Amino acid sequence: MKKIVQTSKAPAAIGPYSQAVIMNNMLFVSGQIPVNPDSGEITGNTVAEQTKQVLINLEAILREAGFEKSEVVKTTCYLRDMGKFVEMNEVYAGFFSADPPARAAVEVSRLPKDVLIEIEAIAMK
Repeated sequence: MKKIVQTSKAPAAIGPYSQAVIMNNMLFVSGQIPVNPDSGEITGNTVAEQTKQVLINLEAILREAGFEKSEVVKTTCYLRDMGKFVEMNEVYAGFFSADPPARAAVEVSRLPKDVLIEIEAIAMK
């Protein structure tokens, strides 16, 4: 059975999608952007600052769903500028410091609200 995950500790969906969905012990987290859920504003001007907020949002959704970051098996990172990969990767490596998940990182021409990064994730129990 599909279960929708919703928390006020992460930004509300800005379209017709769920923050996350649980199905068969798998959690699918929609792409997270660096929106502070309390203010609704974009956090930070650098990829490092924005990545930190994205990961805070991701962790809030994981917790709401009853998952740990250690259960994340795959992420996809969308960057507006692949030249900022190293900057993003430093923050990301600090978040997933042990047994990091599989990952893809791609450059895209534009992201919602003109942010610099968006990250989606899949976790499994």
